[in-house]
Amino acid sequence: MSQRLFTRLVLIFIPLLLVAPNLPASDFAKEQRWAEQIVDMLIEGDAVWLEAGGHRFLAIYTQAQADDPKRGVIVMHGIGVHPNWDQVIYPLRTGLAERGMSTLSLQMPILPNEAEAIEYAPLIATAGPRIEAGIRFLKAKGVAEIVIAAHSLGATMAAHYLAGEAADVRALVAIGMGGRSDEPRMDTVSLLGRIHIPVLDLYGSDDLPQVLRSVAQRATAARAAGNKAYREIRVADTNHFFDGKDDVLLDTVSDWLAAALWTMLLVPNWENLTGECGWSTRQYVRWMKTVAKRTFIDESE
Repeated sequence: MSQRLFTRLVLIFIPLLLVAPNLPASDFAKEQRWAEQIVDMLIEGDAVWLEAGGHRFLAIYTQAQADDPKRGVIVMHGIGVHPNWDQVIYPLRTGLAERGMSTLSLQMPILPNEAEAIEYAPLIATAGPRIEAGIRFLKAKGVAEIVIAAHSLGATMAAHYLAGEAADVRALVAIGMGGRSDEPRMDTVSLLGRIHIPVLDLYGSDDLPQVLRSVAQRATAARAAGNKAYREIRVADTNHFFDGKDDVLLDTVSDWLAAALWTMLLVPNWENLTGECGWSTRQYVRWMKTVAKRTFIDESE
């Protein structure tokens, strides 16, 4: 190789090596279009702007109808939509606030409408910084107990985040959680094997095939990991979007969260309750076993 040819090759390839690789990114233009529509039409809740990965993104904060709300729910939507989506998301973000839990519905990373589900795999990890931004926001509002309620792809993103170090999240409500075994970032069966906080796996009897075919595997993975606070609930005559079942969705989620947070999170130690109620240790243990069984064990199994 001549010196001149070598010099030319260096001049061609060195700049290419210095260019940063294309990192996976949300469709920020689509996010902005969603935001403009939502903010103009928003009636319940307040639009807030958070930052993650150097970009601002929209969230909707709905304060609990309580004097001193200490419980908060981060709500995460499914593929390609927004934090005020009328199916699943809007009923949860407004209904849970009416029941004493402040909600923060996040705009999750999205792709153009024509994108296939598998194309979201590189975006899964980018959801984590958005969740953490949401946690910081709720903590600044005085929220002490934070849980996640997520639908569809949002549930996969939440599971991916919680399979790591996520000490600030106390429970997960996964609604219509699918996943795929051929993509580790979207393999919810494997991810559930690394989650040890209370989990409600909620789905409809007429849910999507990718949700229904892994039901048994998800339950097995969670229990094999020793997660005794995993609960699976199947809602009859219900599709992936809980169409016509908003009240059932809200009742199921709020009842489970109230019991889970109270029994496992809001009682710091047995001395507090025994001191307030005058119970013996034996009475306390018996009561906790009863409540835990009603909360986490499906008696229909």
